[in-house]
Amino acid sequence: MKSISGKYFACILESQGWHLVRISDSHHVYMKPEKPSRISIPIHGNQDLKLGLLKHFMKIADMSENDL
Repeated sequence: MKSISGKYFACILESQGWHLVRISDSHHVYMKPEKPSRISIPIHGNQDLKLGLLKHFMKIADMSENDL
């Protein structure tokens, strides 16, 4: 799996129905109305997310590698 930036992952989440709830420093917090969980994405310019963190976010969002 190839790592992607936090900005790009945030765009993917928004296209799948997640909404930006708030921005706390460099972390953008997303929630989806029908899910109780939230995702806090660190956005540091175009720096890539680490693979373990990306896989964790994908698991919460019920995404697969094909969705990227």
